[in-house]
Amino acid sequence: MSGIDDDMTTLLAQVREGNQGAAERLLPLIYAELRKMAGAYLQRERPGHTLQATALVNEVYLRLAGGEPISWQNRAHFFAIAANSMRQILLDYARRRRTDKRGGKDAHQVDLAPDLLGVSPKIENVIAIDEALERLAQIDARQSRLVELRFFAGLNVEEVAEVMGVSAVTIKREWRSAKAWLYRELKTVGAE
Repeated sequence: MSGIDDDMTTLLAQVREGNQGAAERLLPLIYAELRKMAGAYLQRERPGHTLQATALVNEVYLRLAGGEPISWQNRAHFFAIAANSMRQILLDYARRRRTDKRGGKDAHQVDLAPDLLGVSPKIENVIAIDEALERLAQIDARQSRLVELRFFAGLNVEEVAEVMGVSAVTIKREWRSAKAWLYRELKTVGAE
C-alpha cells in the first residue's frame, strides 16, 4: 500500500473513533481521490457534457457525508461504497437524460472493449451496464459486486480482493468470467 493509502486508512480509522481533526485532514484526500475516479469515468464522454466530474464528486461526497455514519474499514472499503454511490448518481442522471431524449436510438447502444474497463462511459451505457449488473447479481452476486468495484470505483485486483475478503487469484479468475458474461450480455443489448 502506498503512503497516501496508509494515511487514508489511518485517518478513516481515526474518524471512526470520533477524531474530528482526522476528519478535517481526510477530506482533501477523499476529495482528490473521488475527483480522480469521476474524472477517469467521464473523460471519454462527449464534449460539452452537462455532468462534470466536480459536480459528480460533490454529489457523491454529500451522499457519503450526509447519510448514516459508516465504519470505514479501510481505503478500499470507502471507495467501494463511493463506487456504489457514483453508480446510482450516474444511473439517475442517465435515466433523466434518456427520458429527455424519449428513448432516442442511442439509448440502447453499448460500446465495449474486450477488457470491460474500456467500456465507453457514455451516459446511455450506464443504464445498460446497470441492468446487466442486476441480471448478473441474480446469477452471481459476488461477480456483480466485483464488476462494480472495478468499473465504477476503478479499484485494482488487490483492492477488490481486500474489500471482498477473498484472494487476488479468486478475483482475477472471477473478473475473467464476469467480463466474458457481461461482454456477451451487453453485445446482445446493443444488437437489439
